[in-house]
Amino acid sequence: MKKIAIASCYAQHNYGSMLQAYATQKILDILGIDNETIDTTGINKEIQKKKNKYFLKAAFTSDILLYKMGMVKSIVRRKFIQNDYARNMRQRNQMFDKFREKYKVSPSFSSREELSNYCSSNYSAVIVGSDQLWLPGNIAGDYYTLSFVPSDVNSIAYSTSFGQASLPKDMEDIAAAFLKRIRHISVREDSGQSLIYSLTGRKVPVVCDPTLLLTPEDWLEIQDEENKYPGPYIFCYFLGTNPKHRDFVTRLSKATGCRIVALTHVNEYVKCDEQYADETPYDVGPGEFVKLIRYARYVCTDSFHCTVFAMLYKRRFFTLKRYGNTKQSTNNRLETLFRLVGLNEQFFNGDEDIEYLLNKEIDFVQVEQNIEKIREQSLQYLKAAIADEGSTDL
Repeated sequence: MKKIAIASCYAQHNYGSMLQAYATQKILDILGIDNETIDTTGINKEIQKKKNKYFLKAAFTSDILLYKMGMVKSIVRRKFIQNDYARNMRQRNQMFDKFREKYKVSPSFSSREELSNYCSSNYSAVIVGSDQLWLPGNIAGDYYTLSFVPSDVNSIAYSTSFGQASLPKDMEDIAAAFLKRIRHISVREDSGQSLIYSLTGRKVPVVCDPTLLLTPEDWLEIQDEENKYPGPYIFCYFLGTNPKHRDFVTRLSKATGCRIVALTHVNEYVKCDEQYADETPYDVGPGEFVKLIRYARYVCTDSFHCTVFAMLYKRRFFTLKRYGNTKQSTNNRLETLFRLVGLNEQFFNGDEDIEYLLNKEIDFVQVEQNIEKIREQSLQYLKAAIADEGSTDL
């Protein structure tokens, strides 16, 4: 059997992106399937050019421009101003780069045509990974759509996400075309399942994120045993910029006596990140990130993947809503996760009464049983898709 290739967001300096990319590769290793992640270095400019064209068009009809401006300001702070923020970001980025060494990657390709020809000769299948790889910008980039995969090579979408409940009207026909072409599709969110049905008529399954395919014991492989923060602490990881969420953590700290260990300025420079934490480490790669969750007394986050690892390690967690309930909201990935594991009342705004929440127990025995169930179902889907012996649609 030829190798299986993985098209994932493996190089982005984001904990969730890197951990799900690692998990996709690792689960194939566990299944005894030879695999490698596609090196996109040589075709990144081509992909980015298409994405930039889309962003320029969309900037005046959405909140993309404001988001990009925040990112640009952070890049300027990080690269051109010699301050603590810039130095800290360089240290964090070095930790991400170190983790990248864990991936098995393909040769680099000078063009999509070269990549497509390589697929025909070397791969039995190409899997597009999890994460928000079907956001409108990524669809425009036309890589995670698997359009480069020849028709004689099996194409699989495992737990892939649109990142939002709907697509712009001018993107719907493009999405329908590539979705019809992929042989086996599974998604991470209920909203993605509904969206694919509305676009193509295909009924595809919801499966768990790759990070849940691995057990807590599997994840120990990327951690060392040293606990740098002995004693009870609250681990915080916020991707959003809401001051109310930091206030929530401060109130939790006062109520429990636990100190606060936070990863700050995650996606961009956030002013309210400067005030609330007792410890703000930056020498934290994906392995250290998981370990910080594993040793925490409490976990506060607005992140999908941070929530996943809090569940896996049975940490008392509070997941706060990063978005309002808009069409662009990514809340559904967490809502789907909570439905799958049986925690339908674990999503908070940040203004809740701390004492009331502390008195509400989480049945981690039931959560673990539900995770094991969806893990097994998802593995069966993945094996069937790789075998390519028939339709895996519902």
